[in-house]
Amino acid sequence: MDCILDLWPQRKLKMNSKQGILNFAVLASGRGSNLQAIIKAIKSGKIKAYLKVVISDKKEAYALEHAKQAGIPALYINPKDFHDREAFDRAVVERLHEFKIDFVVLAGYMRLLGSYFIRQYPDKILNIHPSLLPAFKGLHAMEDAFNYGVKVTGPTVHFVIDGMDEGPIILQEPVTVGPHDTFESLKEKIHQAEHRIYPEAIDLFVRGCLKVEGRKVKLFS
Repeated sequence: MDCILDLWPQRKLKMNSKQGILNFAVLASGRGSNLQAIIKAIKSGKIKAYLKVVISDKKEAYALEHAKQAGIPALYINPKDFHDREAFDRAVVERLHEFKIDFVVLAGYMRLLGSYFIRQYPDKILNIHPSLLPAFKGLHAMEDAFNYGVKVTGPTVHFVIDGMDEGPIILQEPVTVGPHDTFESLKEKIHQAEHRIYPEAIDLFVRGCLKVEGRKVKLFS
């Protein structure tokens, strides 16, 4: 079902093709397992949008190799070439504009986006975090949850706003921590859940099935 009526945020987006298909970019810093899940969802037709470019702040990020293997432009931008975060963000945004990007997906991107970047894509940046927000924010969420002794954890897809891991929540999936789980086995279960819900959240966004009201995101199927 096509949800694009007059719902937020699609009514504000400028479409870049005659078919109204959106262009998006993925920013990644690591191995790119969520990127792989996204590419797979695009190939299967689950996500009907164009992944135009993958950008990394890490030259060795394997996400760039995944992009190349899929025939997607892969760019490395070195943060050390810029005097501060905003200068780096401006360089990334410039490349996004070159590719006519409508929205941005963060997939293991290990840099906080500054206010300038977020203002360029208001309510059009998605991120996935490996805990059930608002619990266990930050870089070590899975390890922190495991060491805390939680019985249930899991990933969260949310919109990006100023403030780390504070944006309105789109989807979450609970993951049970079993009595015999190790940190490694729990990490694998969370990654599997991420690969299920991130393509689903992107699909909902692309089809205009999301509407933010305050802290809450309403879903339209």
